[in-house]
Amino acid sequence: MSDFPLIFEKGRAGRIGAMIPRTDVPDSPIADLIAAENVREPAALPEVDELETIRHFTNLSRRTYGIDVGIYPLGSCTMKYNPRINEKTAALPGFAGVHPMQPEETAQGAIRLLVELQNIMAEISGFSHASAQPSAGAAGEHLCLMMIKAYHTERGDIGRTVILVPDSAHGTNPASAARCGYSVRSVATDAHGNTDLNALSEQLGPDVAGMMLTNPNTLGLFERNIRQITDMVHKAGGMTFCDGANMNALVGIARPGDMGFDCMHLNLHKTFSTPHGGGGPGCGMIGCHDNLAPYMPTPLATEKDGHYFLNADRPKSVGRVHSFHGNFLLAVRALTYVLAYGHDLLPDVARYAVLNANYVQARLHDVFPPAFDRYCMHECVLTGEPLKQKTGVRVLDVSKRLIDYGCHPMTNYFPLIVHEAMMIEPTETENKEWIDRLCDALLAIAKEAETEPEMVKGAPYTAVVRRMDEATAARSLNLRWKQPQPASCD
Repeated sequence: MSDFPLIFEKGRAGRIGAMIPRTDVPDSPIADLIAAENVREPAALPEVDELETIRHFTNLSRRTYGIDVGIYPLGSCTMKYNPRINEKTAALPGFAGVHPMQPEETAQGAIRLLVELQNIMAEISGFSHASAQPSAGAAGEHLCLMMIKAYHTERGDIGRTVILVPDSAHGTNPASAARCGYSVRSVATDAHGNTDLNALSEQLGPDVAGMMLTNPNTLGLFERNIRQITDMVHKAGGMTFCDGANMNALVGIARPGDMGFDCMHLNLHKTFSTPHGGGGPGCGMIGCHDNLAPYMPTPLATEKDGHYFLNADRPKSVGRVHSFHGNFLLAVRALTYVLAYGHDLLPDVARYAVLNANYVQARLHDVFPPAFDRYCMHECVLTGEPLKQKTGVRVLDVSKRLIDYGCHPMTNYFPLIVHEAMMIEPTETENKEWIDRLCDALLAIAKEAETEPEMVKGAPYTAVVRRMDEATAARSLNLRWKQPQPASCD
């Protein structure tokens, strides 16, 4: 038994956690109608009392790191604080208690909330239309490609079978394209961290259906030639999709819809402070211009003459992409967040996110230089290659040692085109003291790497789980508790 036994190991036969009144309803005879081979065995749940259950999960929570504990600088993931006011509004009975199958007349407030959120997100992103139906960011980008495909198909342009994706893109981009039946061609990055226009020109042709592009890109840099890029794709007959993963750098400042993009998805859990996916599906809002609007998913939350309804009369729609209408309570949280900031203060989200990331890049510049030495946006991509060449200490070692300093590690080895990549995103919610704590720790670890490299390579030393053989752990993953077998008498 470990120092922290599983709740299964704490169970003892006969212990219960709640007193349930005896039922006054006769047993149903339906069990007699079920074939014996179809009757399941009782679930093998732990038998523990209520106090032991509370203690177990409370102590377990103390061993877990999260944004409520300290800085969480994962680049690309945008691990920002989720304001508690969001939880209060999401818990309001009229929102928390709404049922997806109740009559529209009794859910006017909920549908109105979806319509208003869609309108606000369309305005923020620079598009004419929006939908909150997709369940997550990747689902949103997949939906946008479905709409692009429907657009080309209706025009009879079925020879367009290729999607262009930058070599620094998120992994979901080529995956979404492949799921839509497209083949993927990579577009190279130039020496300044931008899309290489010559490489793009060579890839464009009559077989290109569109291009997926993150802006700011996954190097944390704004695409300086964005209008030229979208114009080139359009002239070749393709469509342009904006991956909205990095919208935290632009919100209230610049709009992808004004940059020539035809559609985009927005991660409400990144830019608009809703929880990440650990608690269930997210919400992947999409936006598009008029040319793609007919293909948006059905039903669409709509308002007409003061009446709010889910419009299913959409003959060109690609169909439903989520049961009912997305994760509604995340929409509640996102609208709360946007209204709390308002039109005048929302741009401060982007301003402080960009300021914090550039402060990190400046403080670490001489030890962990930027992959591309220019002002970054909401996140900075640095490289630990010089430290590795000098000491043999890898970025992975630095991240493991960072745990001992009380900070969550940054993103490692992404984007793939940067050797020993360190992607750091402090977000706008971190104050200078916490950012300095992170930077001080990284600089201290760099000094340790020079004097005690083997010590750094052995980190972490204070974590519940120490350094492991990650390759073996991945190949022999064991996440399931099994009832110990009685010892053999042989």
